[in-house]
Amino acid sequence: MTQLKQRLVQLEVLRYDPEKDTEPHFQKYEVMCAEEWVVLDALNAVKETIDPTLAYRWSCHMAVCGSCGMMVNGEPKLSCHAFLRDYVGMVIRVEPLANFPIERDLVTVADDFIDKLKRVKPYLIPKEKKTIAQGEYKQTPAQLMKYRQFSMCINCMLCYAACPEYALQPKFIGPAAITLAHRYNQDSRDGGRDERQEVIATNEGVWECSFVGACSEVCPKAVDPAGALQQVKVASTIDWFKERLLPGGSK
Repeated sequence: MTQLKQRLVQLEVLRYDPEKDTEPHFQKYEVMCAEEWVVLDALNAVKETIDPTLAYRWSCHMAVCGSCGMMVNGEPKLSCHAFLRDYVGMVIRVEPLANFPIERDLVTVADDFIDKLKRVKPYLIPKEKKTIAQGEYKQTPAQLMKYRQFSMCINCMLCYAACPEYALQPKFIGPAAITLAHRYNQDSRDGGRDERQEVIATNEGVWECSFVGACSEVCPKAVDPAGALQQVKVASTIDWFKERLLPGGSK
């Protein structure tokens, strides 16, 4: 059986225990890692062989669950998708996601993001009620493609860590929540658009976005939240003109 090639990896990990520390600080670790590993593997090796007190979130190790988001050398990354081979010759600095309060070490408090998700109602609100006997809510492939890309969001919050508007204006609903609202607004089966627009077509919603585009650059699933937000702006502008220029408004 072929033995995996290994090398010594140097990590600087932000540590913070609210019961002991007055402020966060960095701790250095050196750990042997296989060349094929990712940053999450290196952290697991540290926790298993050096420091069992290290706290961080992870679950699937497949870039699906979105729970292992961290700042890796200053960039928002899924640590299960940040390959050590991309950091050869560097000290790898690992920090919790920017723009969120730190709960402990690399674990952030996600309450603000969760609250904003709830506000935009990121679920299907049926346009018409059907019984099981009446059958499925069917769509054409073209109807599906209108929102499919935006449904790939895994709620990893990397876009919030990259977003300069969210950093400056914490009340900003943010890229992922608005993108998911747009995903359901584009769904031919949904009837909840008016409710969502009251939340996202506001100054705290999409009009706070200055279209820097960093959210799309860091998105690990190519959702393109920046594109979704621009589509929301266009749709909201059309709504505004309809309400003021057409008889009976937009209805």
